[in-house]
Amino acid sequence: MYTRVGSSTPAGRLARTAATGLSIIGLTSLLWSCAPEELPGVFDDADKAAANWYFRGTPNGWSTTAMSAVAGTSRYETCQQFSGDPDPRFKIDHFGDWSESYPGEDYRVDDGQSYHIVFDEDSQSVSVEPVAECDDTPVEDAWHFRGTPNDWGTTAMEAVAGTNSFRTCQDFVGDDDPRFKIDHFGDWSENYPGSDYRVAGGIYEISFDADAKAVTAQAVTSCGDTPPPPSDTWYFRGTPNGWDTTAMDVGASAGLYTTTVAFAGEDPSPRFKIDRFGDWTESYPTADVIVADCFEYEIVFDSASKQITPNQLAPVTTGTCGDQPPPPPPPPPPSGADFREETIYFLLTTRFYDGDPDNNYYNRDRIKLGDPQWRGDFKGLIEQLDYIAELGFTAIWITPPVENRSGLDYHGYHAYDWNRIDPRLESADADYQALIDAAHARGIKIIQDVVINHSSQYGIRGEVWIDHLPIKYYRPAGGGAIDNGPYQGNLGDYLSPFRDDNDNPVAPAWFRDRHSSDADGVVPLVDPLTGVTVPSPGYNPNRFFGIDANTLDPDWYHLDGFMAGGDWENPTSLWNKHLAGDTIDLATENQNVKDYLNNAIFRYLDMGVDAIRLDTVKHMERDNLLEYVDAWRAHKPSLFVFGENLVKGTGLGSELANDNASAVIRPWWYTRRTPDPSNPLAGPDSGFSVLDFSLFSTFRDNVRHGNYGGIGGVLSWDWIYGDATKLVTFLQNHDVGPDNDFKYRYQGDTWMAAITYNLLWTMRGIPALYYGEEIEFMKGAPQDIDGANMTIDQTGRAYFGDHLEPGAIAQTKAHPLWSHIQRLNLIRRSVPALQKGQMLQVNEFGSGMSFVRDYNGGESYAVVGLATGFGQNFSVSGVRNGTYRDAVTGNVVTVSGGTLSFSVRAHSAGIYVLDGPGKIGQDGAFLR
Repeated sequence: MYTRVGSSTPAGRLARTAATGLSIIGLTSLLWSCAPEELPGVFDDADKAAANWYFRGTPNGWSTTAMSAVAGTSRYETCQQFSGDPDPRFKIDHFGDWSESYPGEDYRVDDGQSYHIVFDEDSQSVSVEPVAECDDTPVEDAWHFRGTPNDWGTTAMEAVAGTNSFRTCQDFVGDDDPRFKIDHFGDWSENYPGSDYRVAGGIYEISFDADAKAVTAQAVTSCGDTPPPPSDTWYFRGTPNGWDTTAMDVGASAGLYTTTVAFAGEDPSPRFKIDRFGDWTESYPTADVIVADCFEYEIVFDSASKQITPNQLAPVTTGTCGDQPPPPPPPPPPSGADFREETIYFLLTTRFYDGDPDNNYYNRDRIKLGDPQWRGDFKGLIEQLDYIAELGFTAIWITPPVENRSGLDYHGYHAYDWNRIDPRLESADADYQALIDAAHARGIKIIQDVVINHSSQYGIRGEVWIDHLPIKYYRPAGGGAIDNGPYQGNLGDYLSPFRDDNDNPVAPAWFRDRHSSDADGVVPLVDPLTGVTVPSPGYNPNRFFGIDANTLDPDWYHLDGFMAGGDWENPTSLWNKHLAGDTIDLATENQNVKDYLNNAIFRYLDMGVDAIRLDTVKHMERDNLLEYVDAWRAHKPSLFVFGENLVKGTGLGSELANDNASAVIRPWWYTRRTPDPSNPLAGPDSGFSVLDFSLFSTFRDNVRHGNYGGIGGVLSWDWIYGDATKLVTFLQNHDVGPDNDFKYRYQGDTWMAAITYNLLWTMRGIPALYYGEEIEFMKGAPQDIDGANMTIDQTGRAYFGDHLEPGAIAQTKAHPLWSHIQRLNLIRRSVPALQKGQMLQVNEFGSGMSFVRDYNGGESYAVVGLATGFGQNFSVSGVRNGTYRDAVTGNVVTVSGGTLSFSVRAHSAGIYVLDGPGKIGQDGAFLR
């Protein structure tokens, strides 16, 4: 039997957990033990010497060198000489078999140097310190105070025995701008916090937690005095109370404080801070929290994470607020319309199931005979609604259904007419309204994908025309006729009697004449722009397919050219330039564009569309985008709207973290109405949510390797979003997957996918599954075409319908992930805390993680423990007392002292629900 007990002290664990920035109810201590007789197949090979960590790198030829445990800590150390290595680097490996190693990429150092290397198994952090030479004497870690009292020199801090914390006392009296940082090696190569830590002057006892990288400063009378005990009271101080002290109430959970404040119109700039002692020696945040005037707010303060949440309540209508009432915020969803209760099945309609072969259509690009790009349709989707419902999903996200135009438009993102559903999706007995009605009859909601940032290269039917020659006059260089499947002779629309795909009634007379004549495209036509007669082999293809950005109609389009190079991280370019030749940037700030797009969307909302997924969010300026969202939500108050702001990384913005672009193009910015990109809390929830690309971006470094490392760090930033419980989470979608290049459908082991779904279905957010994930469909294929000759049947967008045919459906449902996802949906649907609860007490340790979900102050309450490749024992403290039942195993535990302990088998989850129903669903390969 192998047992591991967390070696860090309670104080150290608290500091590390508090550093995640999430609400902390109490200490979450980790004790896990695994017995082979209890967990078959776990810890074989003499338990893999699981207590060991190994250095592997160029000095030892990537073999395993055991590291030394640092007593009383969670750290391991080694000293290594790098000599003569052309590319000196290393990693830290857990079991010596590469199944768990850190960091994600090799750690590179300088050649010809010895290094003291320290690894912390709790945080999975690696620190490296150059030393003169390696010997057998362990090198103690050291941290230095540097600030105004010592003229930014280095003052060694005192190590706190039995912890990985350090302290010093410093006198800031007389400093004009008192501030400091904590420096690791005395050379600024590693220092904390990111910005200087400012104090109010005076004398301070300063502590630094080297695990959490957390700095605290507590005012004292003189160095050597005992610091005052922690305050049990926190104070609201702001413009409503003249910056006086108003004691906050103790919240429902430990460490939470609340107060209700009315900002009643007296203040030109309504704002506040939370103060600890009432003397400004410790207050949060650094900058004032700015809120909207003429509203009442519930202010929630988490004393562990220092997170402040201003929840906007009713408008204030008295006094000056009554004279000029503020515009109401976007209306909240009515009771029973909370989209957090749903789980989402995302599909490309044209690639899902073919119910009507008569509406199939070949695009002129990437033709594969027998597999028309437009293959699935509404009739086929209606026929498969029961399949989706049986799998347990309650919402279907479909790709944009409005009429499209381009050489490869099966996906729906090249809109040509927002007022018309594309006829290639509809049948005589299965139009869009029929799909919506059929879904609603089964309790399934419809999410319509919407594009408002750009149109197709053909403009907008009936509104604006973009100058092109009719495509049927195009001839390739050399003069040969086109022979491309259904396209014979030319590229005109093969289903049109006049082989034309541009029927825009606002086109000039000469163009409209050719729209209804000359089917073969051989009657000479003089190009009005150049005077050249076509058809002419090899004539400039841009006259058929390209866009001259300088000649676009400025009433409808931006005229700033096309995206290139560094434009992708430049806000001005993102908001004003065209994405590509078939995605032309609309002037969404113009009233005529707003009216056209909004009136079209209103029609679909009136048909019964339940939610909107908005494409290319960062390509619109936030306030402009929110004008549309607010209009839609005013038209349909129950509407849920979320969007795609694609980022490959944390996506926090340069104002908050080490990011290469401003927060004004990052996902969180669009979920807030703050005017300050460095202060998310300076504005309320915008009413708009986003896909959680920040979480997704970690998956290539953790779950793809079978661990949860780093997820806790991402969750520590949840406070920046308007409401993190409304983020839409995912493992992959039609554009990206969790591999090193974010390029392929998930191709890891099946159990690794299963533990990812365990996480997504129990953590905060609304989980979304991309079609086919339930059977590892097209595993390892590129998500989109990749290469000059690739067709979509070779990609993650391949046709799925073959797996839904009567002869194949039994095998489809027999896949272990199919029943796994079905059961997760059943469990989540039965536990409101998993749908809507706040996520508290996150404790992520790589090989597992635990957290609490608390909805409405204990109305629904669950403690979750997740295991990766081997079993875990969990002990979670600070929870509510009462009887807990595991939704996975049915195990019952009664808690009387605030600590819940339980075991979880490999690949599985423990979902202990307070006063819960017990076991939900049947055991499978992973949940058991």
